[in-house]
Amino acid sequence: MSTLLQIDPTTLAESLNTTWILVVSFLIFFMHAGFAMLEAGQVRSKNVANQLTKNLLTWSIGVTVFFLIGAGISSLVGGSGFATPFQGGDASAYVGWLYGAVFAMTAATIVSGAVAGRAKLRAYVTYTFLLAAVIYPVVTGITWSGAYIGEFLGVGFHDFAGGMIVHGMGGIAGLTAAWVLGPRMDRYAEDGSTNVIPGHSMTFAVLGTLILAFGWYGFNVGTGAIWIDSTGNGVLDTFDFATLGRIAMGTTIAMASGGIGAAAVALLKTGKVDTLYVANGLLAGLVGITAIPDTTAWWGAFLVGGLAGAQLPIVFDFVSDTLKIDDVCAVFPVHGSAGVLGTLMFPFVAAPGTLTGSIGQHFIAQVAGVAIIGLWTIVATGAVWYALKAMGEARVTPEHEQDGLDVSEHGVETYPEFGRDRVATDGGPELSADEYEIRTDGGSADDREIRTDGGEPAGDIKMITSVIRPEKLGAVKQALAEVGAPSLTVTNVSGRGSQPAKKGSWRGEEYTVDLHQKVKIECVVADVPADDVVAAIRDAANTGEPGDGKIFVMDVENAVQVRTGKEGTEAV
Repeated sequence: MSTLLQIDPTTLAESLNTTWILVVSFLIFFMHAGFAMLEAGQVRSKNVANQLTKNLLTWSIGVTVFFLIGAGISSLVGGSGFATPFQGGDASAYVGWLYGAVFAMTAATIVSGAVAGRAKLRAYVTYTFLLAAVIYPVVTGITWSGAYIGEFLGVGFHDFAGGMIVHGMGGIAGLTAAWVLGPRMDRYAEDGSTNVIPGHSMTFAVLGTLILAFGWYGFNVGTGAIWIDSTGNGVLDTFDFATLGRIAMGTTIAMASGGIGAAAVALLKTGKVDTLYVANGLLAGLVGITAIPDTTAWWGAFLVGGLAGAQLPIVFDFVSDTLKIDDVCAVFPVHGSAGVLGTLMFPFVAAPGTLTGSIGQHFIAQVAGVAIIGLWTIVATGAVWYALKAMGEARVTPEHEQDGLDVSEHGVETYPEFGRDRVATDGGPELSADEYEIRTDGGSADDREIRTDGGEPAGDIKMITSVIRPEKLGAVKQALAEVGAPSLTVTNVSGRGSQPAKKGSWRGEEYTVDLHQKVKIECVVADVPADDVVAAIRDAANTGEPGDGKIFVMDVENAVQVRTGKEGTEAV
C-alpha cells in the first residue's frame, strides 16, 4: 500500500488509462469472431469459407492500412495535420491507433455481410482498403477528431460510441454496395416476387449474436470508463461512476428490448416468433443505444431498444421486397436504420441535466450529422463499387456463383460431401472381425451353386438400390451385415416422392421444402439372395410413415474387379 502511495498520481492515472484502453480494444476485437459466426450462419454452405476469409482479411488488411494511412487522414481532416502512429514512434500513439482501429474494422466488416455470395474477393478487399484508408477516416475526422458538425448551433453532434459513426456508416455502406452489385441469382423471380434463400446454420448465427453482444460492452461501457483524471486530490476524482452505471444499464436494457421488439413484430406479421429476427433484434437494440448510452434515461433505453428491434422486420421487408436490394445478412436494418434511429432520438430520451442546449438544437445537430455521414458514405461507397463494376471486377461469374464462392474463390469446401469425418456419423456399428467377416461379395466361392429352395440362381449378380431416411442408415448397415451382405456404397441425396412437402421459415418468410434429404444405399450381391437383402433393408428402414423410401432390384450384366481383372460373380 505504501508503494502505491509513493507513485505519482499522473503516472498511475496514465497506466490505468492505457491498460483499460488495451483491454477494451481486445474486447472489441473479439467481436470479429461474432461477426464471422453470424455472417457464416446466414449464407449458404457453399459460401461459408468465402465469408470467413473476408472477415479475416478485413482485419488483416484494414488495421495495416489504418496504421499507415487511415489514422493520418482522420487526423488531417480533424485539423491536426497528417499524423500517423509510426511518425512519432510514441507508445501512447500506438495504443490510440489500436483503439481507433478496432472501431474502424467493425465498420468495415459490416459491409461483407451485405455483399455475401456474389462479390469477388478482390473487389471486397479493394473496398476494405479504401474504407480503412479514406472513407471511414473522413467520418471520424469531421466528428470525433474535428467535431465540426453542429458547432454553428452551439451544440455538437453527439455520438458517444459509434452508433452512427461506426454502425450507421457501415450499414449504409453495405446497403449501397449491395444495391450496386445487384441481387444473388434466383433471389427474385421473373415476376418480381422474392425467393427465400435460407442461410445454412441458425446455430452459427445465434452464437455469433451472443459473442457480439458480449463484445459490445467494450464498445459502450469501455468507452465510458477509459479516462481517469490525475488532477485534484486523487486519481479517481473525476471518474464518473454515475455515467458509467447509466451506460451499462442502457446497453443491457436496449439489447433485451431489441430482441423483444423484433420478436413482437415478427409474431404480428407471421404468427410465429422468428429466431433469426430475435437474434438480429438484439443487435439492432445495441446499435440503437450505442450513440447515446451516456445520456439516455432508463425508460429511454427501453424505448430506443424496442423501436430499433421493431423496425428491423419492417425495414428488411422494405429493402428486400420493395427496393429489391439483396442485403444478405440484413446489415442495413440491423446497423444502418437502427443506428440512425438511435442517433436521432438522442435529445428526446436524455436523462435530466444531460443536454447542453435545447431539444430542438440537439435534434437539428443530430439530423445534420446523420445526413452528412450518410451522404458521404453513399457517394464514396457507390463510386468505388461502380468503378469496380465498370471494370468487370465487382462480381463473380454466374458459373462461379452457382458453384459457390468457396470453390471458385478459394478452392476449398467447408463441408466436404464425403469427408473422412462423416464415416462414423450414422450411428451404426463399427464392424470388427470378431462380429462379422466382411467378404467382397457377402458370401464365399464354395457357396456358388444352384439353389433348390426357390431362391435365385447363385450365378446372378443383383444390384439392390434403396433410398431411405438418413437416420436409418445405421440400422440398415447392421441388418445387411447380419444377412451376410455388409459391402455397400452410400450417397447423400435429396429428392421427392410420396412424402409431403414441408414449410420452412427464414426471417419470417415461408418457403417450400419438397426435396427431402435421403441416403441412397447400393449393394451388389451374388451369393446372398436379393430377397433376403430387400427384406433386411425394409425391416430396418421402416417407420410406418410416408417418406421411408424405396428399394429397387436390378440385374447387373457384368462386374470387373479393378485390381485383378476378375469378372462376373468372382469380381463381386
